[in-house]
Amino acid sequence: MKRVAALLACVAVFPLAAQEVVTPPAALTLDGVPPVPAEIALKLKPYGEFRPHGLMSWHPVRREMLVRRRLSATNQVHLVTEPLTPPQPVTDLPNAVSSAGYQPVHGKYFVFPVGEGGNEVFRLNRYDLESKTITPLSPDGERASGGAFNRKGDRIVYSAVQVDKNNPERNSSTRLHLVDPLKPQGDRIIARWEKGSWFNFRFSEDGKRLAYVEFVSVNESHIWVMEINTGKKRRVTPPAKKGEPVSYGSPEFSKDGRGLFALSDRGSEYKRLTYIPLGRGPEKALTRNTYDVEDFAVSNEANLIAFITNEDGSSVLRFLELPSMKELPRPPLFNGVIGGLEWRGTSSEIGFHVTSARSAGDVFSYDVKGNQLTRWTNGNNPEVNTREFAEPRIIKWLSFDGRQITGLHYHPGEKFTGKRPVIISVHGGPESQARPGFINRNNYFVSELGIAVIYPNIRGSAGFGKTFLKLDNGRLREDSVKDIGALLDWIKLQPDLDADKVMIVGGSYGGYVTLACAVHFSDRIAGAMSTVGISNFVTFLERTESYRRDLRRAEYGDERDPEMRAFLESISPLAGVDKITKPLFIAQGRNDPRVPYTESEQMVAALKKRGTPVWFMMAGDEGHGFAKKPNQDYLFGSMVEFAKRTLLQ
Repeated sequence: MKRVAALLACVAVFPLAAQEVVTPPAALTLDGVPPVPAEIALKLKPYGEFRPHGLMSWHPVRREMLVRRRLSATNQVHLVTEPLTPPQPVTDLPNAVSSAGYQPVHGKYFVFPVGEGGNEVFRLNRYDLESKTITPLSPDGERASGGAFNRKGDRIVYSAVQVDKNNPERNSSTRLHLVDPLKPQGDRIIARWEKGSWFNFRFSEDGKRLAYVEFVSVNESHIWVMEINTGKKRRVTPPAKKGEPVSYGSPEFSKDGRGLFALSDRGSEYKRLTYIPLGRGPEKALTRNTYDVEDFAVSNEANLIAFITNEDGSSVLRFLELPSMKELPRPPLFNGVIGGLEWRGTSSEIGFHVTSARSAGDVFSYDVKGNQLTRWTNGNNPEVNTREFAEPRIIKWLSFDGRQITGLHYHPGEKFTGKRPVIISVHGGPESQARPGFINRNNYFVSELGIAVIYPNIRGSAGFGKTFLKLDNGRLREDSVKDIGALLDWIKLQPDLDADKVMIVGGSYGGYVTLACAVHFSDRIAGAMSTVGISNFVTFLERTESYRRDLRRAEYGDERDPEMRAFLESISPLAGVDKITKPLFIAQGRNDPRVPYTESEQMVAALKKRGTPVWFMMAGDEGHGFAKKPNQDYLFGSMVEFAKRTLLQ
């Protein structure tokens, strides 16, 4: 064991307090969580050394790009000057930088947001590449979002909302700012909204108008256009029929300014790419009603539209030719999940990143006219052979009401015989989706411990049409938990899965589902782990940040209504804590603005009062999940220990 500890110290995975266990990072407070053995940490190390890359921004003049990549503890901005050359770090901040955008004409600086300790109070900054200096652009203590440039590159527009600690009235007012990034002292507010949520601000080609989205819920949103000089606004999308809300997103002005390209599910089960005329005429669908269009990018210079479709969870990159709207041949890509679409300047080259079951995430580009695919980064860890990682298979089962539910099943290799234990990992959202991307450290469970991992897409998940998306709203909330009960029934029928050794895990809304399963299926599971999970819908709605509250009420129900309040309390896991008999592991970020840390604290206190075994980990420098690698490493080491004791003993 001393030899293992010495080796671990040499590779500096974790600081060691003793030769047999790992010292937790200083920010972690542990209650009932046993030490992580150094031997386990050493085995886990290769699975935590992947460095996924994501495209941030093309340089407007040179064929080079900014990418997102972990530097030490967090993701930072890196520069890639040529394909497959080592990314050069640009920022080195204590907090993660997840996005950045070049000034679109000369590229002498870029704009990026950064928060502190997971609090999501993002402040916009300008990074000057020559001087390597950072200049704040947005007010301190307010949550800024956006940062879209106009065509000339001399203005950006961003929205800002106050956070509750600086907002005693706890209202959700939004202010829209216009600023020259080189002259931040000239920042001015050009619009105000006293309520609602406003996103996706985009300039017209001439810079005189803005298109943007009023977001009501995942099922309902509207597009507006504003004249910047006068502040005059008008909603350009027609009202929905009663009981049939429409979701719009990502508006982009056409080159001539006479219309908008946008995503819309009007008259469709799925979101389609559409054209919305700003004069007379109906909205026109440009894609088919057989899958969701998730993102698109317009190149007026190349006369092309690139768009991504979600087909059985995998991404397909497609192209339309302007103005004919004829679809062009698709590039030769492996199955995976695509994001970060961006055209390079005046070229016909589109950049994007891709993850898959065997690729942690890399940046590619495709030249449409030259039919040339280029790989720019390599995020895999050479110490691990990702070609041996399990590929997911789609599984299907019938739920309590006869509805078909699906999921992704990663099964251990042939060296593991007999019935295998199972981890069911529930995604957050709830309007998210389990997709065949990279499952990161969870590959350790499958490849090294022989534990099958299943990612279910319970009702309320995205990607299956808007009807499916609404099946868990309001008083239908526990129907999604029943979908997990039906999955437990399915597992019991499988000859290669052990129904007596099942653990439920999940984060955020998935954390709620996990806790609810611990209440309802305590006799059918071996244990559960909730990360930043909701334990009581009423206290969650009362304490979540004000800029989010109405959006969550649209999904879960309004706790101010006495009948709904009583219902929400009745289905909350905290109300059924006396039914939990199996061990729980609860992890939480102290600075979480979405699911306040009190949700975890009150659940732990109730479990302790009843003598139910519970491990509790609180990170003082994290928010809605663990973003810093030392914290991630220790959390996963503890999770492996919990899983081994729960499933393998």
